[in-house]
Amino acid sequence: MPIKKFQKNRKARTSAEISRAEAKKRVVSASVKPVDKGRSVHEAKAESREVNSGASNCLKVKFITVTEKNETQRIDNFLITQLKGIPKSKIYKIIRKGEVRINKKRCKPESKLILGDVVRIPPVFGVVQASSAPRVSQSLASYLDTAVLFEDKCLLVINKPSGLAVHGGSGIHVGLIEALRTRYPETQFLELVHRLDRDTSGCILVAKSRSALRNLHAQFREGKVNKIYHLAVFGNWPKHRKFVDVPLKRSEMQSGERVVLVHQDGKPSQTRFRALTHSEHFTLMEAKPLTGRTHQIRVHAMFTGYPLVGDVKYLARDKDDFYGMEKSRLMLHAKEIHFTHPKTDELVCFEAPYDDVFNDSLKMMSLLASDE
Repeated sequence: MPIKKFQKNRKARTSAEISRAEAKKRVVSASVKPVDKGRSVHEAKAESREVNSGASNCLKVKFITVTEKNETQRIDNFLITQLKGIPKSKIYKIIRKGEVRINKKRCKPESKLILGDVVRIPPVFGVVQASSAPRVSQSLASYLDTAVLFEDKCLLVINKPSGLAVHGGSGIHVGLIEALRTRYPETQFLELVHRLDRDTSGCILVAKSRSALRNLHAQFREGKVNKIYHLAVFGNWPKHRKFVDVPLKRSEMQSGERVVLVHQDGKPSQTRFRALTHSEHFTLMEAKPLTGRTHQIRVHAMFTGYPLVGDVKYLARDKDDFYGMEKSRLMLHAKEIHFTHPKTDELVCFEAPYDDVFNDSLKMMSLLASDE
């Protein structure tokens, strides 16, 4: 390249760089205020950072007033819900540096929030923006209107339909809890107390306050909640087989499918069973799980030799005959739940009726009279 042309290009680049530097300097000088004599240098720098952050589209300091939804929650857990997508290490770092404040005071990760507290959350890069509220189909909204078994200021008891996940997740846009939050927009706090498998129907508890949630969780931990399930199995369940006590362990198949297996290294698991009605090829059962393992009733029934009707996950692929129930839904229904009311301390019991599909399936298996 000729020397004159090279020098000309160099001068052009230099002048462009100077212009950018001056523009940047003007932006910074416009956003930084002079330091007042009554303030420390650190306070002035902190305010400068906040102003510069606020100049961007979405990075701003947030001040959130604590409501019943977050009352008594630890500040670190609160921030995890507010700063979605941010690693926990980063959350603990901003707490440790004093960038997070409760009522203008520094806090520790274990600090618990009180109703009315004002939490300062600094701007953090990488926060995943909350998506719009999930759309609930008209059919699901109509069902929810009829699915409420009980409601008061503390909790909801819902008769969950088969096929509806309890919450959204991978590939699932709307679950029961998202649908309920759409159905009850004025209720600030709605959280699942426990879970049911997607294809299991029946009683499920939803807390409407954090105190109720803590109370009910404690009852579950202490074994004070009594759940009764109804299920239909293949075969004629023997009357003497009333208790199954075998450990269960989560595992993953080569295909990536997650299953639960009977394994000596698994967690202790106990279920009480009782036969209610028999037909030629099926038995209607009652099950009372004494522990709360994933798929416990399904795996214990399979281990005993009487798999659940409609259980595509655990039924043997080479089963000889399904006796006309090849396309049945999972025949497992959370029929009753007994617990102590978190507010009144009364012992309460709720019962969920069978849905039409469950009812019709029992009739097809001759486990329910046609006029019932």
